[in-house]
Amino acid sequence: MRRQAATFVWRAALAAALVCGIGLLPWLTRTDPALTVLKARSADRDPTPEVLADIRAQLGLGDGPLRLLGQWLGGLWRGDAGRSWISGDEVTPAVLQALGASLLLMAVALVVAVVTAGLVCARTLRLGAHRRLDGRRTAGSGSAVLAALPEFLTASVLATVVGVQLGWLPALGWYGPQWTVLPALALGLPAGAVIGRLLDDLLPGAFAEPWALAAAARGLPGRSIARQAVRRCLPGLLPNLGLFVVGLTGGSVAVEQIFDIPGLGRTTLQAALAQDLPVLQAGTLLLILLAAAAAGLAALATRRLAGPALRDGALSSLHRPQPPTRGIPTFVHGGLLILVIALGLPRDPLALDTTRRLQPPSWTQPFGTDALGRDMLARVAHGALDTLLLALAIGIVALVAGALLGLVARVSGPLVDTVNAVPPVLAALLVTSVAGSGAATPALAVGVVAWAPLAAHTSALLRQERAALHVTATRGLGAGRWYLLRRELLPAVLPPVTRHALLRLPGIALALASLAFLGLGAQPPSPEWGLLLAENQPYAERAPWAVLAPAAVLALLGALAVSAAGGIRRARPRTSATLAERPSLTRELVETG
Repeated sequence: MRRQAATFVWRAALAAALVCGIGLLPWLTRTDPALTVLKARSADRDPTPEVLADIRAQLGLGDGPLRLLGQWLGGLWRGDAGRSWISGDEVTPAVLQALGASLLLMAVALVVAVVTAGLVCARTLRLGAHRRLDGRRTAGSGSAVLAALPEFLTASVLATVVGVQLGWLPALGWYGPQWTVLPALALGLPAGAVIGRLLDDLLPGAFAEPWALAAAARGLPGRSIARQAVRRCLPGLLPNLGLFVVGLTGGSVAVEQIFDIPGLGRTTLQAALAQDLPVLQAGTLLLILLAAAAAGLAALATRRLAGPALRDGALSSLHRPQPPTRGIPTFVHGGLLILVIALGLPRDPLALDTTRRLQPPSWTQPFGTDALGRDMLARVAHGALDTLLLALAIGIVALVAGALLGLVARVSGPLVDTVNAVPPVLAALLVTSVAGSGAATPALAVGVVAWAPLAAHTSALLRQERAALHVTATRGLGAGRWYLLRRELLPAVLPPVTRHALLRLPGIALALASLAFLGLGAQPPSPEWGLLLAENQPYAERAPWAVLAPAAVLALLGALAVSAAGGIRRARPRTSATLAERPSLTRELVETG
């Protein structure tokens, strides 16, 4: 009970710090909120001193930020989140309506993600149910390519092709269930590919457990065994699934912009850009509450699925030593990526030739040209250096931070939920307010939130690994915490978390690309991949190669990440002797304990 109370206080303190920090946003950025509000209300009106003074009086800016924040917090107890600084309307009904749209979109996108994850794992489930895995890895590159497709690019293609050209489904607006299909596909397909990859990584260990062998020996149907294998793996995935739920709600800003959906992510972004503090604070608070509810439900479902075995330390380990996969796909994907970069680096990415605008691919220009006649191969290759190196650096930092914080779940759990509730766009604005704008701002914004899924994955796997039978037996022989962490827990947990970090590498590049797409990342004439997609997206129908070139390289990066992740496996022990057969090891356990 005391631990739960401490966790609640820690979670509440983090939420209060975030909301209060947002309330101080204009003063942290040293900007005049009256001027920002005036531009949002009427861009053509001159910012005369009289006009600005009138706005300050209307909003009560002269009272200072602390008084404004206190008034807003005081109204929350009555369900009153104030009035919008831009429209003057009440904030609570507008934000709740936006939340309803986002929750509906999230629910449909989650169904798409679950179906996609099932398709990704279908082959492993079929082989495992019929006892034909035989240690073979079934990981492929198709799911990695799907996960590496930018959500805003998928949304643009679906809106243009399916919605406009074919006319099968409505592309713009939010008027009924039909309007949810295309944006849900754009959000759910990449998320489902990542979830499917994580589940596919755990399934072979579940099918190798004694219960699966006994069930097959008793003649149980393969479908029942496969269903129980999925249930066995879910406790290790539910924390990340909860993070996906919140991410699909508040992090779908680009998709909501493209499909003109009045969701919470878009509402929060518009409020942040206009410094409409009451709307921004209310939207962020709702996202934090949603994150806390998702984390609580995930924890409850984990305890129900794992049952008494989690409490009694009677689980089997899903992370058994396995040989690494063959490195041929890694060399193929890496070789193709290096070839593209090597061919494009000698070319000039900034050379303009307006006579060759939007030229199709040719022998002299294999990727064609963009709207200004610039060589797309040159721009993709030069942008690769910045995008790949930056994404790799952020990925390494996120892996280290996530693994370390995952070891202290009581501290990191509420922190993960709070950080995950902040969309990357809002994180970019907050980082800009503290560190200022610059080339490092997108990297800092993505790095602030990139570690959270890895920390949640680490803590979930540790929780199950601590309940494994061999850990319980080793602890019974006198092993201390440090010995268990160094010899049993970390060797089992770090390989899957590292594979997860590699799977997240294209996602980090996509987050940087999303910020550039929304105008918060790299600026022209930089050849950064996200900016390339943003610049050429309006010409996707006329010159699809201008968009497909950076998208194809991003997909190739995803395939490379998955194939490289297959080589990270827990090494087999040098001997298969048990602890009882090795008195010297038993003495070492007692001494180190």
